[in-house]
Amino acid sequence: MGFRQVRSHFRQPQVVLVLGGEPAREKFAAQFALVHPNLPVWVSSGSPQEYSEWVFEEAGVDLSRVKLDYRAVDTLTNFTTLVADLEAKNIKSVYLLTSDYHMRRSRLIGDIVLGSHGIDVKTVVIPSEQPEEDVMKAVRDGGRAIVWVVTGYTGRKEGS
Repeated sequence: MGFRQVRSHFRQPQVVLVLGGEPAREKFAAQFALVHPNLPVWVSSGSPQEYSEWVFEEAGVDLSRVKLDYRAVDTLTNFTTLVADLEAKNIKSVYLLTSDYHMRRSRLIGDIVLGSHGIDVKTVVIPSEQPEEDVMKAVRDGGRAIVWVVTGYTGRKEGS
């Protein structure tokens, strides 16, 4: 079976996964949630809780749909801290929302970490004015993701 054949069987996303890092991502996610009213929204290490809740409430998104998770300390742990939770909810496909300049690295890590657990990633790019990240960041963190898949180790320093 070829790559195109596998991808043609892409599953409809069951959750919106937003990578924290800047308030614009949550604002975009709140609007995206209005267009996808049946999907829960998981925000990984975003803005402080009060602000995040305010953004979603202001947009008219019921907070019972929003899960705020603050365990991640970087892009790799955005995925490694949530993959077991996604599996426990039998999630097989996610919308991944992050800024355009951050998407190459996020997509690579998501495909490795979530993909290793049978979870598909469909990207939704949030426009920004930032230049795209250096490809070496993607290479480095892609390598870290592979190490995590094999060993369970993220390379994150304890206590950080």
